[in-house]
Amino acid sequence: MKTFIYEVLKELQLRNENISNITFILPSKRAGVFLKHKITSVFNKTIFSPKILSIEEFTTELSQLKLISNTELLFEFYSVYLKLTDKSNQDNFETFSKWAQIIIQDFNEIDRYLIPQKQIFEYLNAIQELNHWSKQENKTDLVKNYLSFWNKLIDYYNHFTEHLIESNVGYQGLIYRESVSNIETYIQNNSDKKLVFLGFNALNTAEETIIQELLQNGIADIYWDIEKSFFENPIHDAGMFIRNYHKKWSYFKSNTFKWITNNYTQEKNISIYGVPKNIGQAKQIGSILKHLTKEQVNLSNTAIILSDETLLLPVLNSLPSNINALNITMGSPLSSIPLASLFEKLFYLHKTSNASFYYKDVISILSHQNISCLFDYNNKTKVSEIIETIQENNLVYLNINQLKALSNPFEEIIDLLFSSWENNAETALKQTQNLILKIKTCLDSNKQEHILSLEYLYRFNELFNEMIRLNTKYSHLKSINSLFEVYKNLLSTETLDFKGEPLEGLQVMGMLESRVLDFETVIISSVNEGVLPAGKSHNSFIPFDVKLQYNLPTFKEKDAVYSYHFYRLIQRAKNVHILYNTEADVLNGGEKSRFITQLELEDIHSITHKMVLPIVTNTNKQLSQVKKDDGVLKRLKEIAEKGFSPSSLTNYIRNPIDFYNQKILKIKEYDEVEETVAANTLGSVIHNTLEDLYKPLEGIFLTIDIINEMKPKINDRVIHHFKEIYKDGDLTKGKNLIVFEIAKRYLNNFLEIEIEELKNGNKIKIIAIESENKVLLKLDEIDFPVYLTGKVDRVDQLNGTTRIIDYKSGKVDNSKVSVINWEDITTDYIKFSKSFQVLTYAYAMVKEGKANLPLEAGIISFKNLSAGFLKFSKKESSHDRNKITLISEEILQEFEIELKKLIIEICNPEIDFIEKEI
Repeated sequence: MKTFIYEVLKELQLRNENISNITFILPSKRAGVFLKHKITSVFNKTIFSPKILSIEEFTTELSQLKLISNTELLFEFYSVYLKLTDKSNQDNFETFSKWAQIIIQDFNEIDRYLIPQKQIFEYLNAIQELNHWSKQENKTDLVKNYLSFWNKLIDYYNHFTEHLIESNVGYQGLIYRESVSNIETYIQNNSDKKLVFLGFNALNTAEETIIQELLQNGIADIYWDIEKSFFENPIHDAGMFIRNYHKKWSYFKSNTFKWITNNYTQEKNISIYGVPKNIGQAKQIGSILKHLTKEQVNLSNTAIILSDETLLLPVLNSLPSNINALNITMGSPLSSIPLASLFEKLFYLHKTSNASFYYKDVISILSHQNISCLFDYNNKTKVSEIIETIQENNLVYLNINQLKALSNPFEEIIDLLFSSWENNAETALKQTQNLILKIKTCLDSNKQEHILSLEYLYRFNELFNEMIRLNTKYSHLKSINSLFEVYKNLLSTETLDFKGEPLEGLQVMGMLESRVLDFETVIISSVNEGVLPAGKSHNSFIPFDVKLQYNLPTFKEKDAVYSYHFYRLIQRAKNVHILYNTEADVLNGGEKSRFITQLELEDIHSITHKMVLPIVTNTNKQLSQVKKDDGVLKRLKEIAEKGFSPSSLTNYIRNPIDFYNQKILKIKEYDEVEETVAANTLGSVIHNTLEDLYKPLEGIFLTIDIINEMKPKINDRVIHHFKEIYKDGDLTKGKNLIVFEIAKRYLNNFLEIEIEELKNGNKIKIIAIESENKVLLKLDEIDFPVYLTGKVDRVDQLNGTTRIIDYKSGKVDNSKVSVINWEDITTDYIKFSKSFQVLTYAYAMVKEGKANLPLEAGIISFKNLSAGFLKFSKKESSHDRNKITLISEEILQEFEIELKKLIIEICNPEIDFIEKEI
């Protein structure tokens, strides 16, 4: 394949040009590497290398100004802004940076396109005057300030550019404008030079002026790379710019236009893939490369073009293992590195000067991979202990002293992370620098294992050093917020660059890096509307119609730029693979790019269009199954001797694997911090308070006076039990305060119902509160003793009838305490677990001789207090209205059969613990 660069060099050779005396000007530095390489294959002799410059380097030489970063430009502009603005009207740096960046971009565009500055700024000011009713006599202060801002734009521009030129620095547009001013001098001083411009497409006015001047004076040549089919088609965007130059430049009226080629119409294999999601595209690229390597395609002549640069890491992780040589011309964004999230969390933590920190922020920082290593001791980490203590004590907000107390002997690290930055940029930078040094010391202990982490750390050290330099030089950063803005600016532009042999192996690059370069096989990702082309965006103070009037670029010109890059990539390629995301997305809507539609409608090439879907195997979930080995049976004997509780048995009914995990393996549920009081905490508080109130009354008949005496004690006992269970959780505000009040309301309502019962002439005698029971079960099938245990919330007598009562803080209705078929009571957890529980209590108390039959057992639901005592009942069918609510010997015998069957199943070594399908 003859590349564009090769063809230009061959042309120069045929013209007997002395290549060593030529200065090549290219759109990017990247193309210069390939140009230098191609020289060796065209000129078969030893020669001096020509001078090769990017257009930015060339204009920097012309202007004698040094390009400075956008972040430093912001600082320079702020210095000028402060001089031009009254102190009373000055924005702080944080506010300033939000609008100043847009203004600098507009200054840049105005200069690159050589727009008369005074004219356009006066025009913009006039538009704003009209928009804000300049004829009105009484303008508000807001309107006055707004119009004043537009009136000052010309002053901002003049003073800013003068200041930069005096400092011998500039932004790109200013450098271009100064280059145009200096072009005559350059031509006079370099009349013997020969310049060659190649591979350009969309030129700004300054570039056009410079190139035309050089061409007219005979010291330059220019080589375009444009296809005949694009050039001759008046509506094809790929040829829009070059058609205009051919038509408007007077140089081409008497000189040959080089070149219009005819490569695009040659035979190509074009494959288009619709792939769901970005990760799907990365995997498909890996699949394409795997196929190419099998066909022994030369990967040195293959390029992956990432339209969306966030795909870099997924693509690198999806490359086949047999790809040995790889060159990445784009850096990995520093913002995607784990350390970026750590510093962002620290900034958010310290942006406000709070005396205490939210526990999730604390845990998030302490658990970060680069921080947890600072707490290592004795081959374990202190972080897990700190987190466990926070969870156990419900510490929703922690101050630095609490954290230090939890972190012994790592108080110094806590100071480094959580001591106040005092809303001072200098303090913040000092703290972050010290933190970086601490992390480095930690990683240095095992350099080989942490080599990549150390590289990340080095880049962040450079970033913070740059922030220190800027703050020292300009002293504009007065707060953490302003420092954070600078941090975000720097982070968005910084990359972690890869090192490799630039001319060997598979090439991975962004769209702009592909300029002037040609490859036989091209893989282009993310060819979606909103990505390629980027679509409409208007990040400018200059209105669209004003841009049109002054020939400033709009989204149409930007779309034409993307169109040229896309078509130029495939014009010489033989194999083209185009991928797009099919899934609906916030940014691009999942719509394939218009470029794909154009390719299909042109009907020039044979195109295959495939929809690639991930292979989804319909596999049945393998339910867990655990055999009862000797260890499990030993543990079951221990449980049986201690006693099976109703909750452990209902746990088995719900799911045998849950029983195995919690009772056999003793695995506890993950204990999270209760920011809001959990339902089980509320239930425990109600249970414990009722125990405090009623325990002294065992064996006593209740009276209205006794109940009334309980009421004043509720508040104190509820507070006591909340503190005992909820630890240091805050009950004074928010949802917790509501839950606290609900607990008191439930208890007061319960006492009111008791009073109502007594007023109606009922006699209530308290028999037992929190009665603990343990009864031996006679099971011939099991060769070890089995006990049944349970703690009954309340046993009383209502008009002589014994009642076994279980309190529930949640909502329960009558349907949950009714049984139709006895077999269901040990199989259906949702419907019959409440019935099983109260019958177990009744069974245990009767067998232990603490209660006599007949009796009643049931539930008092605090979310359904109006229903009163919900009695267990036995029905013959769901439609049967005749319920048996008194528990007799017969009912207990029926229940005993099911109870024993359940326990025999649990203890049977031949029956595995099998997970229930939920």
